[in-house]
Amino acid sequence: MTAIELRGVTKEFADVTAVRDLDLTVEEGEVYGFLGPNGAGKSTTINMVLDLVRPTAGTVTVLGRDATTDSVEIRRRTGVLPEGFSVYERLSGRKHVEFAIESKDADVDPDAVLERVGLGDDGDRTAGGYSKGMQQRLALGMALVGDPDLLILDEPSSGLDPAGAKEMREIVREEADRGATVFFSSHVLGQVDAVCDRVGIMREGELVAQDSVEGLREAVGGEETLEIETAGASDEDLAAVRALDDVSRVDRDGDTVIVSCASGVKTRVLAELEDAGVDVEDFRTEAASLEDLFLAYTEGDAPEGAEEPAAPDAEAATEEVDR
Repeated sequence: MTAIELRGVTKEFADVTAVRDLDLTVEEGEVYGFLGPNGAGKSTTINMVLDLVRPTAGTVTVLGRDATTDSVEIRRRTGVLPEGFSVYERLSGRKHVEFAIESKDADVDPDAVLERVGLGDDGDRTAGGYSKGMQQRLALGMALVGDPDLLILDEPSSGLDPAGAKEMREIVREEADRGATVFFSSHVLGQVDAVCDRVGIMREGELVAQDSVEGLREAVGGEETLEIETAGASDEDLAAVRALDDVSRVDRDGDTVIVSCASGVKTRVLAELEDAGVDVEDFRTEAASLEDLFLAYTEGDAPEGAEEPAAPDAEAATEEVDR
């Protein structure tokens, strides 16, 4: 069963189309990273999944149910960490969790929830005195109440220090191992790369790519960076490397030669240098980062291999459209 399925979904606000003819599938049990620049339609999409906004056209199915007619049942099985979560300043952290437990009609020890998200010693404190990171931990704890089938996490690492972000990633993986589906939107691309099984990238209201990170990398050509430590290489020595097919760039930084190339051409690059008499002392490779892939799909034309073409221009005209 698919956990989230959008088919032909369009959402219009006045004269602005925030989401255009969107087909999106999130499989049950996977961690799905949802990316896009500001104004891409991410928040609008999440709001339609949660039935906070109704689509102008198309269908939204969540956990096998229609999001517009079965929203109460869907929310009972869903945990949500919204971006910009606001606490009730005079209530304790424990009271917040107890409220979530009552809302979900769950049989859960609130102290165990607080302990899991790193607030075990702070449950009696009023949440208004919590730091931004502590408030984020509290929101995550509330989302986890009742072992939801679906977790929707919007910027979950906001305000967290590196240790807190690491703990959040561990909790996400634990939830996935339990069988939950995690829909994960974040601007911190390293977090997405570390925990997500698949990634969808939005651009101007359309899904321009949907695949594993490795699949996205292959779609943009599988280019890697090859850093080669040499005993000295002249421009003449590098000319043969520059002439190779599938080599897009060759730079030199002192005795380090930096080559951007397709994965399959690395051996030829090294051979060309050695044939030119260059002493190759060491080398290392680095695959394109998720940030590189994100920029490739959201700036200029979408690469060949992307599931959807780049969308026509659509400006975000109101706060309601998207952040």
